[in-house]
Amino acid sequence: MLANSNGHPKISIPETRELSLVKNLSEEKVTEKSLSSFSFTLAEELLQTMLSPDCLESAVFSQLIQKFQQKTEIQHQLETGISLLLLDAENLKLDINSQLFLASISKYPLQAKIAFANWRNQSIGKQDIELYSRGYQLVHVPEGKDSADAKMIALGACILRSYPTAKEILVCSSDGILIHLCNELQNQGLIVYWVRRQGQNLHIVNRNTGKLTHYSLSMGTEVPSFERVVEQIQDLIKNEQDSINARLHSLAAIASLFQERCNININNNQKQSQIEEIISLPEELSTEFIQ
Repeated sequence: MLANSNGHPKISIPETRELSLVKNLSEEKVTEKSLSSFSFTLAEELLQTMLSPDCLESAVFSQLIQKFQQKTEIQHQLETGISLLLLDAENLKLDINSQLFLASISKYPLQAKIAFANWRNQSIGKQDIELYSRGYQLVHVPEGKDSADAKMIALGACILRSYPTAKEILVCSSDGILIHLCNELQNQGLIVYWVRRQGQNLHIVNRNTGKLTHYSLSMGTEVPSFERVVEQIQDLIKNEQDSINARLHSLAAIASLFQERCNININNNQKQSQIEEIISLPEELSTEFIQ
């Protein structure tokens, strides 16, 4: 350490730098400590405000919770996926049982149903009222040949814009022109079911796997395949054989019980006869003695 001309000690340049660093470090510690204390106080005040009864019952808090639930539901749908049903109501009529069956064969939950038709056409009757009551969106088209098919293809080809979580599409129409929509939806990576009516049956074909399912409109149930019919007949025969065997066992048990009871009765009758003979013998002796 050196002294300057005024007699005060002179600090070297390295020492001056060290003192400056120590001073800055102390100021930084004080600043960090103040900021940390301020942040903790602010967080505590915010927490108290959020947990207060007034805040929990406020409309703003309710909207915040609602938005959070909506985001959670959307995220869940993105992860799980949904299925949609597109119906040409002028070509095919689906009752509630048919709709429930189609929903049962879908892997994903059926969330949206859209029906296309010229709803002013009297031949449709009151289908619009019935379908609307079952949650269908009704798309009206003007009168004209294949007008409903054209609108169905146009809207269905860009269905992912309106329903980005869609994974499966049920295309319900017997018109062959709808095969173009099925191909387009398959190319977009969707699972496509083409639903057509043939007589009193619905033919549902999975366009991705080729699996064909039949549904009887008159009976309101799935029409089993030939292999399934054979399995059901074999099950019926086996159940009938088991039933017959069980009845035979019951009959054998009853016969055994009857035989045991017969033997008991025979033994009892023999013993009763012996007792009667023993009792009647003294009576005869006493009669002879009196004579």
